[in-house]
Amino acid sequence: MADTDILSADSAAAVPAKPSAISEVMNSPKLGAFVTLAAAIALVIAAWLYNQTPDMKVLYGNLSDRDGGAIIAALQQMNVPYKFTEGGAILVPSARVHEARLQLAAQGLPKGGTVGFELMETQKLGTSQFQEQVNYQRGLEGELARTIQALAAVETARVHLGLSKPSVFLKDQEKPTASVMVTLRAGRTLDRGQVSAIVHLVSNSVPDLPPKNVSVVDQSGSLLSDPPRDENNSLDESQLKYIRDVEQGMTRRVENILGPVLGMDNIRAQVSAELDFSRGEKADEVYKPNQDPAAAAVRSHQSTESHAGDVPKDAGVPGALTNQPPADAKAPINGAKTAAGTPAAVPQSTDSKEATTNYEVDKSIVYTQRPAGSVKRLTVAVVVNNKHEVDAKGKVTTRPLTPAELTQMTDLVQNAVGYDKTRGDVVTVVNTPFNTVEKDLTPPELPLWKQPEMIEMAKDAGRYLLLAAVVGYLWFGYIRPAFRKLSGTVETAEEKSAKDAEKTGREVLAGEESELLALESERANGVAALSNQEAEQVPKDPLQTDLDALKVMAKEDPKLMATVLRGWVNG
Repeated sequence: MADTDILSADSAAAVPAKPSAISEVMNSPKLGAFVTLAAAIALVIAAWLYNQTPDMKVLYGNLSDRDGGAIIAALQQMNVPYKFTEGGAILVPSARVHEARLQLAAQGLPKGGTVGFELMETQKLGTSQFQEQVNYQRGLEGELARTIQALAAVETARVHLGLSKPSVFLKDQEKPTASVMVTLRAGRTLDRGQVSAIVHLVSNSVPDLPPKNVSVVDQSGSLLSDPPRDENNSLDESQLKYIRDVEQGMTRRVENILGPVLGMDNIRAQVSAELDFSRGEKADEVYKPNQDPAAAAVRSHQSTESHAGDVPKDAGVPGALTNQPPADAKAPINGAKTAAGTPAAVPQSTDSKEATTNYEVDKSIVYTQRPAGSVKRLTVAVVVNNKHEVDAKGKVTTRPLTPAELTQMTDLVQNAVGYDKTRGDVVTVVNTPFNTVEKDLTPPELPLWKQPEMIEMAKDAGRYLLLAAVVGYLWFGYIRPAFRKLSGTVETAEEKSAKDAEKTGREVLAGEESELLALESERANGVAALSNQEAEQVPKDPLQTDLDALKVMAKEDPKLMATVLRGWVNG
């Protein structure tokens, strides 16, 4: 009876208390699986949202504070996401840029931009002439600024016009002026042609505005338009550029014609060109020698004939007597004397003819206009390296050029640059060995792993690989085992406790096999001792009796014994 009470007390001490509901939930394996699954899903959703960031484009840039605040308030009412940039621009999703602009334009936003001729549409009755002129000038300035902003390199532009008042007196008339302020985009510049186009655009848009009165300035304060030029000054920039182009073109000709023969590394050429930028015209009138009159073309002919003599004139009274034939002429040997005693004059007759003939004269008139930029003189200097030769054994040797080869090279250079002896051109070709010890001035090429593009690519690949590794670890380490546990059969608390007790008993029995064997041997010895004690009628020890009962229990029901031992160990 005492043994039974001891076993009951030990069994009651070994049986654990029933856990509460909270402890069951916290110790449940399903809770960890669900938490791990939720964390993995949250991580995947966060990565997807990070990669699904909408493409933002500029809605408006360079806005005033008032317009910026009004536009933000309107975007908030329209539920359009937005964000700012360092340059003060407002960005919205690219799919809603045009829609947002149209909706904002319907509200009259932005209001601080450049205004054009739409100012003339809101003229009120009773507006003064001065106000009309101011509005016209503002509209013209705004339209010119909008046109200039259409250039790709120009971000913003402002135009200021100085319009003069008309006057009936010529001495009081003044030409209008204009100033253009352009803000260029980052990394962009305006070349000479684009600046000239802006100047002529403004000049042709304002009546009586000469191009020289238009000034163009950029955001850094640099004057882009050309200042007034003096024709007596030296060469301008365009002429100097043309000279450089001519010299570089002739240098390339020399290198291209000698490169295949000697190699591009064995040639050094320089060309100095003297150009004539003066303009002029020349007229030549040439007359041919006189030709045969019969073959010549008659330009004009004039003929004159005259006659004078003593033929009596018709005289007397008209009638029959007057029309009588003349009497026979009698010439006296000695002339009759007049009343004065002088002999009478002998009548004489004179005939004369004149003829003038003009022929066409052959001539040729040649007008020659000399263009600007003609070549006045060329000076060419060429240095060639010694010629490289390879013998039959593959050994490379160098030798100087022969006089015949040097003459041939000189002729090639002269023909390449258009040599003209009458202009005083000079071509010099010199053969000398080059100094092969030269420093390579080209920067060394960066290795592949140091290039910025490859570094960015590696960063992107590393980020995606890290994300894949985390997802794989969560899947194979937590999510997949959790799914397997959830897909299995659900066990009751009693079955689970029995399985745990059986598992623990097996572990204890496996771990304490030697001790059980020792208990068996002790039990046999104890039985023998008890038999001897009974024979000797010695009273039994209560502790030994309990030990014997425990040994029998452990042999008959190992699971129960394992539970009892676990309760002892856990205290």
